[in-house]
Amino acid sequence: MDLFESLKQKVSQSPKTIVFPEGTDERIITAASRLASDGIVKPILLGNPYDVHQVADQLGLTLDDVAIFDYQNLAEDTLAEYVDALVERRNGKTDAETAQKWLTDPNYFGTMMVYMDKADGMVSGAAHPTGDTVRPALQIIKTKPGIKLVSGSFIMLKGDQRYVFADCAINLTLDAEGMADVAIESAATAKQFGIDPKIAMLSFSTKGSAKGPMVKKVQEATELVHEKQPDLVVDGELQFDAAFVPSVGEQKAPGSKVAGQANVFVFPELQSGNIGYKIAQRFGGFEALGPILQGLNKPVSDLSRGCNAEDVYKVAIINALQATE
Repeated sequence: MDLFESLKQKVSQSPKTIVFPEGTDERIITAASRLASDGIVKPILLGNPYDVHQVADQLGLTLDDVAIFDYQNLAEDTLAEYVDALVERRNGKTDAETAQKWLTDPNYFGTMMVYMDKADGMVSGAAHPTGDTVRPALQIIKTKPGIKLVSGSFIMLKGDQRYVFADCAINLTLDAEGMADVAIESAATAKQFGIDPKIAMLSFSTKGSAKGPMVKKVQEATELVHEKQPDLVVDGELQFDAAFVPSVGEQKAPGSKVAGQANVFVFPELQSGNIGYKIAQRFGGFEALGPILQGLNKPVSDLSRGCNAEDVYKVAIINALQATE
């Protein structure tokens, strides 16, 4: 079965409520209308109802099963509820006046809806840079216990091939502990997509073929994953060819349970990860789904500003999957 058909069947069994802060964006409205009519998720669009319906009418779409929340014109008691919850969550770092100002930003408001369990997840980024989506999530939802970093993975699809690449979107640099966290969260992402994770900790060196602090970092990260999650199948440091090509893996890392058969690739920093997934996408013909934000207590998804309605539709399904599991 096609990957997204199987995901749709899974999440539609118990549809989750997903909030979309960019409620007047044509791509968001198109995807929300389709998601609602397919019975996959329960969309909430943030924005002025008149403005939202005007765009929908221009697109020839109905929003019968789509909720529209006018976050800028709240009843006094509703606004007070959100302000009080935000001030409490910030634990003295944000006063009521600042909290009320933050809540005029749709990304902050949508994040608070997720935090307060008024929505199961949030999808944003069609008209905002990544920082505008991630910052409220870090300040309000925060990371899972034991995980210090939010990271961004991509599911790479081509035919029946499925791989996870991370971190390709968030962290400019990673120390050994950060790289280990990315590996652990990427393994969880892989399992959600039916991938039995075999994790390659990538480097320009394989098993000591080169020396230096960059190589040592990957070696230490691999050991940390073994310590934190001894049940995971992980190996490093490995060059990409040793991780991916069976004959090369056998030659460079004989006896490895990962070399030559890896399906989760953890890059040592953002630059190589971002370049790597785009090479696979453009040269290799893979579809890149993401970035999927990993490590948060509740699901928040970041769209590319170059996305189309189909991308929004698929990312919302992924967001609902994260909320389900």
